[in-house]
Amino acid sequence: MKVFVDSNIPMYVAGSEHPNRAPASRFLEEAVDGDLELCTSTEVLQEILYRYTSLERLDLAEQVYDFFVALIPEIFDVTLADTDLAKGVLVTTAGISVRDAVHAAVMMNRNVESIATFDRGFDRIGSIRRLELA
Repeated sequence: MKVFVDSNIPMYVAGSEHPNRAPASRFLEEAVDGDLELCTSTEVLQEILYRYTSLERLDLAEQVYDFFVALIPEIFDVTLADTDLAKGVLVTTAGISVRDAVHAAVMMNRNVESIATFDRGFDRIGSIRRLELA
């Protein structure tokens, strides 16, 4: 099964103690040892860089980015077709964020149906299944 991995997964793993840290760590360990095909996008990488730069933690920006790029074998570029579809997702899905719409569009355009994330906004999109991480 192919699974799109959102930015909150590696960021919880790298972060301080939080209820989502252990489930995120378990997911990555099981995914690497199992038969999941992990993928993400350049927008997710941008989110990692943005978040840690805004916290003035360039050290973590570099570490988490490099860890994630080494871990995820398939990283999709975000294209005009993706942003066109994201626009459609935004206008038809109440309460979804722009970033989530972009991730959803990248996934839909590449036939990826599952996402590893703690972001419940993806539950609003019928064609995407958010994995329950526990």
